[in-house]
Amino acid sequence: MQESYPVKRLCSVFNVYRSSYRYWVKNSDKKSPESVQEEVMVKAIFNESGGSAGARTIADITLARGDQISRYRASKIMKKLNLKSCQIPKHAYKRGGNERVDIPNHLDRQFMVEKRNTVWCGDVTYIWAGNRWAYLAVVIDLYARKVIGWAMSYSPDSNLTGNALKMAFEARQRPTDVMFHSDQGCHYTSKQFRQLLWRYRIKQSMSRRGNCWDNAPMERFFRSYKTEWMPTTGYASLLDMKQSVIDYIIRYYNNVRPHWFNGGLTPNESERRHLLEYESVAKIS
Repeated sequence: MQESYPVKRLCSVFNVYRSSYRYWVKNSDKKSPESVQEEVMVKAIFNESGGSAGARTIADITLARGDQISRYRASKIMKKLNLKSCQIPKHAYKRGGNERVDIPNHLDRQFMVEKRNTVWCGDVTYIWAGNRWAYLAVVIDLYARKVIGWAMSYSPDSNLTGNALKMAFEARQRPTDVMFHSDQGCHYTSKQFRQLLWRYRIKQSMSRRGNCWDNAPMERFFRSYKTEWMPTTGYASLLDMKQSVIDYIIRYYNNVRPHWFNGGLTPNESERRHLLEYESVAKIS
C-alpha cells in the first residue's frame, strides 16, 4: 500500500508507525463480537417496543436484564442502524374549568402515593377499529403506574367504564379504602357507575372540567400507547384492537417497559419490590 505524502507527514508529526496506520485502515470495518452483540440487543429491544423505545429506554431495559449499555452507546448504535423512536413532541394543553360541587377533586394532583390500592385513576380514549370508532377504558394504580383493569367496546358508556373497574377490583382482590379519580365524563358521573363505586366502598374524585393535568398519569398512559404501539391507521377490527391492547398492557407496558416514575423499573418489578419490602417489615414487626 502506497501512502500519500500527507499521510507520511502526519505519521511523522504524531510519531505513529506507518505500519500501524495501514493496519488500522485494513481492520477499520471489522466489528468485534461485543459490538455485534450490542447491535443485536438494541435492535431486538427496539423491535420489541414496536419502534417506540429511545436510547434512554433501551439503556434502562438492558440494565434491568443484566447487560448494561449506556444511553450514549445506545444512541450511537441507534443512529448507526437508522433506528428512530416514534415518540411525538409534548402537547400544550388549555387551562381547565371548575370542579364538580358534588364530586370534588379530592386527589388534587397528589399523584405520588405510598402503597398499592390507595389511588386508582381511570379514563377512556377512542381508537379506530374496522370502519368505526371503538373505545378503551383503563384503570391504573398510581403507586407504580400499573394497569390493573381495562375494557373495550364500540360504546363509550357506563358499561365500558364499569367493566374496567370490575376487572381492577377483582384483580386486586377487592381492596378497601381506595380512591378512584377520573375526569367528568358522563360514563363516570352516571348513576350506574356511581352505584358501582358505592358497592365497592370506593371514594370518588374528579378532575376539574377540561383540565387534563388533573388526571395526567392517565393522559400519559394513553399517549404512550398511541405513539408506541397503536398503528397510525388504527385496527382492522375490534378483535385486532383487543389483542393488540392486551399485548401492550400485559406483555410490554407492565412487564418490560421501564417507567421513569419507578426509577427505571417496570410497574410489575416496582410492585414486586414493594411487596417484598412490606413482607420483610411485617416479619420484623
